[in-house]
Amino acid sequence: MTAADALLGVLFAAVTAYALFGGADFGAGFWDLFAGGARTGARTRKLIEHAIGPVWEANHVWLIFAVVLLWTGFPAVFAGVAATMYIPLTGAALGIIGRGAGFAFRKTSTTLTQQRIFGALFAFSSLVTPFFFGAVAGGIASARVPPWTAGRGDLLTAWWNPTSVATGVLAVTVCAYLAAVFLCQDAKNHEPDLVPPMRRRALWAGAGAGVLAAVGLVAVELDAGWLAERLWRPVPGALIVVSVLAGLASIALLAAGRYVAVRVTAGLAVAAVLWGWAAAQYPYLLPPSTTVAGTAAAPAVMRATLWAVLAGAVILTPSLWWLFRLFQRAPMSETRSLSDSSTRPVGGDRS
Repeated sequence: MTAADALLGVLFAAVTAYALFGGADFGAGFWDLFAGGARTGARTRKLIEHAIGPVWEANHVWLIFAVVLLWTGFPAVFAGVAATMYIPLTGAALGIIGRGAGFAFRKTSTTLTQQRIFGALFAFSSLVTPFFFGAVAGGIASARVPPWTAGRGDLLTAWWNPTSVATGVLAVTVCAYLAAVFLCQDAKNHEPDLVPPMRRRALWAGAGAGVLAAVGLVAVELDAGWLAERLWRPVPGALIVVSVLAGLASIALLAAGRYVAVRVTAGLAVAAVLWGWAAAQYPYLLPPSTTVAGTAAAPAVMRATLWAVLAGAVILTPSLWWLFRLFQRAPMSETRSLSDSSTRPVGGDRS
């Protein structure tokens, strides 16, 4: 294994972490949108706020980390993706900003109207952002992004095509699935009567993700033949099978009320899909011709980056673990309730 391969593995591990943890945060916004009215959905929104409150910005560290690694280790690939995909990437960036602003300002708003406006911004941004990221992934996988040295790809069809649309919709559904799965245990700890509806949402989202994954495979077969031929090679094929089995196990665990264990199997189902895509595409970063070795930075840069990553991981990993652990133990009463603010608006009750 070369230093470039090692850095690529770290890069994809960061992408996986963002897909799981950041994806669950985006999915929370999905369920916030469908929680119900200002009063009927207040308790669900309070649960969501408690679950993502301390980590909804912290999880973006994985995205920043992945972007920096790509820029440092594979600059031609970074430039090619940025040049061809700047429309969906700009949309995703605006979505992240809008989502953060909506989440923060809704908590400090004093009127029901303001809360609804900022809540809508939070929910809408939580839907479009994973779609844009999925569309970018679909464009790369379907060989629509050339390296910077070969010029820029088509600014519209690179991300608006059958593979990208299917991948984008799947990304939104997977985020909703992860969020519902994670929220089941949070509901059990803090709002037990919310467990049954959250479990139903997780089951429906899981079934929807399975159907959309099958649709995505059909789209890849019809639209990205280069990738379709490689998906069923031994390693990527085995990872796809692992994803299917983990998904089925997740449904069984949800039905059995094993809400901690299902977090592991649900995460495995999603991670296996991502790594199956990576294994199918390897050694090409931008198919069909841009390889890892052909676009890697100088070996000295790769080695220095890997040492820096190792040093950073020693500090970052325990800090993030401690953040999650501390807040999971915190009672929900410590989180400001949306229902409290919505029932005491400025100027009287306006609901």
